[in-house]
Amino acid sequence: MAKDIKNMPLPEVLPKHIGFIMDGNGRWAKKRHMPRTFGHVEGAKTFEKIVDYCRDIGINCISFYTFSTENWKRSAEEVNSIMNLLRQYIVKARDYFSKETRIVFIGDKSAFSEDLRKQMTDIENDTKDFDKMNLLIAVNYGGRDEIKNAAKAIARKAIAGEINPDDITEDTVADYLYTREFPDVDLLIRPSGELRISNYLIWQCAYAEFYFSDVLWPDFLPEELNKALHAYAGRSRRFGGV
Repeated sequence: MAKDIKNMPLPEVLPKHIGFIMDGNGRWAKKRHMPRTFGHVEGAKTFEKIVDYCRDIGINCISFYTFSTENWKRSAEEVNSIMNLLRQYIVKARDYFSKETRIVFIGDKSAFSEDLRKQMTDIENDTKDFDKMNLLIAVNYGGRDEIKNAAKAIARKAIAGEINPDDITEDTVADYLYTREFPDVDLLIRPSGELRISNYLIWQCAYAEFYFSDVLWPDFLPEELNKALHAYAGRSRRFGGV
């Protein structure tokens, strides 16, 4: 079946925005009697393969759940490993400017070290005019936290008399989210066998199609993504209509 899917042409209908929850790195490493940090290294390689493939097939926007607001609870060794991989990717991304991919970090960056925040800001500024694809990397991100921060910002505007509370619409809220410039998620993919979205882009996923896979993230290759794309193309998206 996997071979057939891999060799099939892409469906005519492709999502504009694919969200990925990169899950299963630790379990992948444990199955090989390796430390969890090794799983994150291999997962980072898969991340790069999927980014390249999505760009090649013409996906407009992709987002990756890289580090959640809850992930600080993990061991210092694992957190430091993820931060170092993030630094390495930002440096490496400069070698691929010819691919014209805009890179944006979504989430509360205030918790990170000054040097990492500067790296993030610099790469965002240096790629802001690229239009081949939009790559959103969620770091220190939580969906509820994002909505809370948006509500606070809107409330401050209302107190200052700049917004009439009766005029607040869904579009108003969306304008205060990290993803204000980008389309909502059409297809959310989570490998590893877990059947939840874990506080990821919960506003933006209101009408997303979900695709769950038992494959652990380091093994989630383009042919696995093709399965998800064919499943997505076969669904009827009515957005509450008939």
